[in-house]
Amino acid sequence: MALGTLIIKEKLGTSDRETIEQIRENLYLQYFIGLNCYQQEPPLESSMLVHFRKRIDGELINKINKKVIAHRNKESVLTT
Repeated sequence: MALGTLIIKEKLGTSDRETIEQIRENLYLQYFIGLNCYQQEPPLESSMLVHFRKRIDGELINKINKKVIAHRNKESVLTT
């Protein structure tokens, strides 16, 4: 949920509060961050994004990117 919320924030270029509001209003964004069904209430407080940014640094994001790329390359080889 934390990483998905930060990705949404960066892609939309919104503030923390605007990001949470966008997620609250959009079923697809809620699904992207891991919610199973639409909910009217905000999934988290905007102040949590500060904590997420402190815990998810550039090094962790690079590790995640490498794993995603490796997984995708592995799938690509299997389908060809």
